[in-house]
Amino acid sequence: MSKKFISWNVNGIRAVQKKGFEDFLAASGADILAVQETKACPQQLSDSLLNPPGYHAYYCCAERKGYSGVACFCKEEPLHVSYGLGVEEFDKEGRTLILEYPNFYFLNIYFPNGGQGEERIAFKLRFYDCFLQKSKELFKTGKTVIACGDVNTAHQEIDLARPKENSGVTGFLPEERAWLDRFFSEGYVDVYRAFEKEGGHYSWWDYKTRARERNVGWRIDYFMIDAPSLPKVTGASILTDVFGSDHCPIEMDISL
Repeated sequence: MSKKFISWNVNGIRAVQKKGFEDFLAASGADILAVQETKACPQQLSDSLLNPPGYHAYYCCAERKGYSGVACFCKEEPLHVSYGLGVEEFDKEGRTLILEYPNFYFLNIYFPNGGQGEERIAFKLRFYDCFLQKSKELFKTGKTVIACGDVNTAHQEIDLARPKENSGVTGFLPEERAWLDRFFSEGYVDVYRAFEKEGGHYSWWDYKTRARERNVGWRIDYFMIDAPSLPKVTGASILTDVFGSDHCPIEMDISL
């Protein structure tokens, strides 16, 4: 059965709600819409976000108000929903939702940003390692493993407009990129790159410099899948015509 999955860092779900998010969800046709950086807990949200027509909604929020958070809107109710990776230092930031279905796992993850110095970069790399271990555990079940979200790292030079200028900036540091090398060498695939080999395609642009108008961006939002399941994927795209956040949504179509 063909399914459409969409991932989007909305940079505040209440903010994007005012910019047409509910209309986007209704028109998207997504079987699962995963959003990151919701910056809200369920008790702060309207009923239309908690119970959108045709969807089951799941939220994982941070202890700190107005920070981080992820949510999934699913047409089909999962068999099970897990909140977090099982590690307190990560889970208190509300970064992970794992949905189990009969033949696949779906991980919606808002990976940490390393922008607050060495300590935070170390935290980010620990989170990456924990995510990889969880992915390996799920892969052993024999089900397809699909992960998506704002990875907060551009993998290769073609994944950002100005690689040389950003070579010392978190999000493109050698140690961050090396972790993605490792992840993709251990049996997982960057879905978009399986379909599009050229540069110039981005999912995030800096608001302050109006970078989107000039397409001076970064591709830091990903769908990732276990390599044996890649043949099931029928398409991948970046929805650059959708506005409302400093990120745009990404899409994956798959037969499951």
